[in-house]
Amino acid sequence: MPITQNISGAPAAAIDVELISRLAVQRQELLDQLGRVVIGQRETIDNVLLTIFCGGHGLVVGVPGLAKTLLIRTLGRALDLSFSRIQFTPDLMPSDITGTEIIQEDPTTGNRKLEFLRGPIFANLILADEINRTPPKTQAAMLQVMQEHEVTAGNKTYPLPPPFHVFATQNPIEMEGTYVLPEAQADRFMFSIQTGYPTNREEELVVRNTTGIDTAEIKPVLSARDIIEIQKLVRAMPISDEVLRYAVRLVSRTRPEDPAAPPYIKEFVRWGASPRASQYLVLGAKARAATTGRFCADYEGVKSVARQVLRHRVLTNFNARVQKVTVPDLIERLLADVKPDAA
Repeated sequence: MPITQNISGAPAAAIDVELISRLAVQRQELLDQLGRVVIGQRETIDNVLLTIFCGGHGLVVGVPGLAKTLLIRTLGRALDLSFSRIQFTPDLMPSDITGTEIIQEDPTTGNRKLEFLRGPIFANLILADEINRTPPKTQAAMLQVMQEHEVTAGNKTYPLPPPFHVFATQNPIEMEGTYVLPEAQADRFMFSIQTGYPTNREEELVVRNTTGIDTAEIKPVLSARDIIEIQKLVRAMPISDEVLRYAVRLVSRTRPEDPAAPPYIKEFVRWGASPRASQYLVLGAKARAATTGRFCADYEGVKSVARQVLRHRVLTNFNARVQKVTVPDLIERLLADVKPDAA
């Protein structure tokens, strides 16, 4: 049943209450299915689902053994999507990801022609495992697919199947044999999702469940069509001008050249976040509202996704490294200093 929500500074929008109620049920079903395999990590799982509902890509960062790969593989089963796992290695070539043109001979005529052999990127859900282990030339192959959702080979362009999501894993402590992600590629990830250690109780359950003979069965909860419908619902969620301005103001304050940037940003930041960060703050706030039964995005929704959106988009300078000032430190100060009701 659609209702009309009037919001200050924003046009009236029709919100389907039934769709929002159904989304809350579907989200809980997804959490239940994922929880059968992945113990704990609720914040990580929540951020991964928000990324899916927004139609974005996610960078999952954590030390080895925290179920990053297992989470994305299980998610593919719970979402009933086509799934590809690409192991990024130093010798991986761009064509190993996107595909390549090969010569095929027609057995009846004997004529030869080029045919495009699709690579593993042609799936709904992509796990780019240890993405920072491949050199920049191969990393560049991900730029078009993540932004335009298409692959160009020769003089032809091939669309990727919707919905299309890339989740990449990255180990933050092992730097030998790795390459820093280009800023242009890092910016294409909606969220940088940090994965932490489980509690003792959660680790006991992990050990118990993974050292026995029983295996959990995962039932699909959402289809590709369902996910596309949810993504449309998220984009249709209304947001007031005040909340949108707050999101833009928060991002602009990360830029040292901005006249209103705080002194600590000017002192410690080399590059701030791009307008894409503002877009993702708004989308994340809309998805947070839709999944929690609210009918419009609000300030708290923006704050709840600010760390995930900004932590990989703000680049510190030499002064910050010398004084051991980190990006999370700066984000926390910004969240405290930039007030929703500021002019």
